[in-house]
Amino acid sequence: MSTPLAEVIRVAVVEDQPLFRSMLERTLAQMPGLRVVASVGTFAEARAALRPGSVDVALLDIDLPDGNGIALGVMLRREQPRLGVLLLSAHDAMDLLLDLPPDVADGWGYLSKNSSTSEELLLSAVRSAAVGVTVLDPELLARATPRAGSDVARLTHRQYEVLRLLASGLSNAGIGEQLGITEKSVQNHVNALYATLGIDADPSRNPRVSAALRLLEETGTGT
Repeated sequence: MSTPLAEVIRVAVVEDQPLFRSMLERTLAQMPGLRVVASVGTFAEARAALRPGSVDVALLDIDLPDGNGIALGVMLRREQPRLGVLLLSAHDAMDLLLDLPPDVADGWGYLSKNSSTSEELLLSAVRSAAVGVTVLDPELLARATPRAGSDVARLTHRQYEVLRLLASGLSNAGIGEQLGITEKSVQNHVNALYATLGIDADPSRNPRVSAALRLLEETGTGT
């Protein structure tokens, strides 16, 4: 865990479009428990500004004028293993998370600039990134369908609903509220889908992160 949620989460914005960057900066600055400590527009500026220990979560545009936001995130995570990374993109490139090097693959988030991302979702995604939880764009997930023959396709309809909401960063309580079922029922569904997907209880791996990545791996997004 990079920072307790009771403390202020220090956020850096790396976005090359000045208007979108300023909008993000203003929005984040107004959110409770967050503080924007850096706002830059290039790979080089980010390398200079995001020194180890200065930031808890980095919001990274994938397409930067002098480099790639994913490569930047990998570099930063190797220097700062507890850094949360939340990727932003104007394209549906969520499956790029599957190509991350294994040593830094856990706990990345992805939001599309083109989806109807709310302030509540952005805040939730930043907080999740701060504690190493993967959050995937819920609007893109809503268009995803399981690939035939995959383990995800073996899930019941309700288990798939739970998995999709889990991958969008909701807690068990939040999933229960969304689906109108008890938190205990949610946990039962989570346990069942872990069993179907073969996700074990290895304490070195976050099972929710593993489940989110399996969902990403075994689904296709419709156009």
